[in-house]
Amino acid sequence: MGYKVAIVGATGNVGREILSILDERGFPADEVVALASRRSQGTEVSFGDRILKVKPLDQYDFSDTDICLMSAGGAISKEWAPKIGAQGCVVIDNSSAWRYDAQVPLIVPEVNADAIVGFSKLNIIANPNCSTAQLVVALKPLHDIATIKRVVVSTYQSVSGAGKEGMDELFTQTRAVFVNDPVESTKFTKRIAFNLIPHIDVFMEDGYTKEEWKVMAETKKILDPKIKLTCTAVRVPVFVSHSESVNIEFEKPITADEARDILREAPGCLVIDNPEEEQYITPYEATGEDATYISRIREDATVENGLNMWVVSDNLRKGAALNAVQIAEVLVNRKLITPKKKAA
Repeated sequence: MGYKVAIVGATGNVGREILSILDERGFPADEVVALASRRSQGTEVSFGDRILKVKPLDQYDFSDTDICLMSAGGAISKEWAPKIGAQGCVVIDNSSAWRYDAQVPLIVPEVNADAIVGFSKLNIIANPNCSTAQLVVALKPLHDIATIKRVVVSTYQSVSGAGKEGMDELFTQTRAVFVNDPVESTKFTKRIAFNLIPHIDVFMEDGYTKEEWKVMAETKKILDPKIKLTCTAVRVPVFVSHSESVNIEFEKPITADEARDILREAPGCLVIDNPEEEQYITPYEATGEDATYISRIREDATVENGLNMWVVSDNLRKGAALNAVQIAEVLVNRKLITPKKKAA
C-alpha cells in the first residue's frame, strides 16, 4: 500500500521540482495531488509521464492524505500547515514560517534525521533555508571529527532563490543590456544583470539581512548551538545553484587532506578538488544534480586549526525540493507514518 501525497505550490519552481524528484526517486505514492491557489486551478503540471491538473488548496480535504509537501510561501504555510496537520497529514514545509518554532523539527536528513521524531507535536516538519542546507551537509562530517568553533561564510546565491520573478528579471535585464534597452529592476533592489547585490531579504537592526540571520540561526538549530557563525549573503547573476565560501575554525587539528577524506565518505557530499588540473565545481555544473559539491579545500594559516572550502549545490534541489522529499523518505523508511487508506 502506497501513500497519498499532496504538493501545495505545485505550479512554482520548487513545486515542479518536487514532482520531478518524487518520480525520479520512485517515492511510494499511490496518488499524487497538485494544489495551488484558485487562480491556478486547472493548470497542468507534469509528474513523470503523467499530467496532473491543479486543484485549489482551499477546497481540498486532507483527511485521507498522508504527506503534504508545501512550497507556497510563509503566509500560506502559517495559515494552512496547522489546519492540515490537525487532519492527520504530515506537512513538510519549505518556507521560513516554522523553522524557528521549538515544537517543529528543522531537518536535513544527512545531518539530523533523528530529530524528526518531534514532528508529531504539530504534524509539521520544516525544511531549512537553501543556503543552510548545503552548508550543514558539508559542515556536519567535519564537526563530528574536529568540533567546529567558528564559521565565516559568504554566500553567492542564484536568482532562482527569489522565485520565477527573479529568474525572469535576470533574463530580461541581460537581454536589455545586449540590445541597449533600458534596464528596469522590479524584483531586486538593484540591477542584477552583470552585477552583484549584497542584499537578500530585509535589513535588520544589527545591519545583517534576514537571509544572513537565517543561515546563522538555522545552522545552530540543526547542527550545534555552540557554533559561532557569521554570514554575508550576496545575490549573483546566476540562474540556478548557490555557492558558498566557507572559513572554519576547529577545536582540534585537522588537515586539508584529512578533511577531503572525511568528506569523500560523507552522505550527500561529493568532493571535486584538484586545482592543478582545474578540477573544482561551479554553479553551472552543479545544476540539476543532487550532491553538495565541495572544492578548494585548503588550510588557513591565519588561525589555529583553520580550513577554507568552496561549497556549491542546486538550490532548487538539495536546497528545497530534494531535501523535502528526503524528509518524506525518512518518515516512510523509519515507519513513522503509515498510509491512511488505499488511495483511489
